[in-house]
Amino acid sequence: MANSITKGSITQEASDRLIEAATAKAEEMGVPMCISVVDESGNLKAFRRMDGAALLSIDIATNKAYTAVSFGMPSHGWYDFIKNDPPLLHGIVHTPRLVVFGGGYPVSENDQIIGAIGVSGGHYEQDMAVAEAALAALAG
Repeated sequence: MANSITKGSITQEASDRLIEAATAKAEEMGVPMCISVVDESGNLKAFRRMDGAALLSIDIATNKAYTAVSFGMPSHGWYDFIKNDPPLLHGIVHTPRLVVFGGGYPVSENDQIIGAIGVSGGHYEQDMAVAEAALAALAG
């Protein structure tokens, strides 16, 4: 029986492509954003705070990415997951770094999560659009 596992991790080059594609989409929308990419363990791999992006968005973007990689689902999926379960709804939201609104997505390769992206700076629907554009560019 093996005592270890092999895990994939997002490359610096892929992280940089996500940052660039997200920045391009945010510029197109005219909304300055913070964009964070974490590796498979939730450690920061790449980050950009666009000129004019809100200070509070720095931690929110990184925590959205952390949330996505931690459970393997987009951050916006958490609300539907907990909304009808009072113990979770009122308890898990106090978990450090958990974000339950949109803008964080896992990044997968060959059905394995290799990292995540988190975006903050606009309404969460704008954050989601920027992250989705970045993921599409990475896949394309």
